[in-house]
Amino acid sequence: MPRETGIKRVAENRKARHDYFIDDTFEAGIALAGTEVKSLRAGRINLRDSYVEVAGSAATPELFLVGAHISPYEQGNIWNHDPLRRRKLLLHRAEIDRIAGKVRERGYTVVPTKVYLKDGRAKVEIGLARGKKLYDKRHDMARRDAQRDVERALRGRREDRR
Repeated sequence: MPRETGIKRVAENRKARHDYFIDDTFEAGIALAGTEVKSLRAGRINLRDSYVEVAGSAATPELFLVGAHISPYEQGNIWNHDPLRRRKLLLHRAEIDRIAGKVRERGYTVVPTKVYLKDGRAKVEIGLARGKKLYDKRHDMARRDAQRDVERALRGRREDRR
């Protein structure tokens, strides 16, 4: 059987971009157990209300994905795992130190933005984020509505020319 290549998006956390300003993104591997991989390949993951937790000491911090729900694999029987368990994220030490430093000092939080398969391996894109206020969310919605109106008007003008 040939090896998988390319990127297949499995899940996206659209709510993260609505609730947070994403300043920086990182690609991390996920330490998964056997049946979780099969369930993930089937697209049975939910990132809503999930976040990344910095654990460990200041000298050796670790990142964990908390609150991501990977549904049990239907043919898994007794080998299925807890759907809401904490999953370790795999990054380079310098990236972990950078993320942990910003979370501890400046009031940042880390949220998962999407999960995908890259060359057959499960990856999660995590974003270093700052929370949005209500007026920021309203401003974004107004800007999106205005852009939609402009596109609608331009589309109407193009059809009139024919």
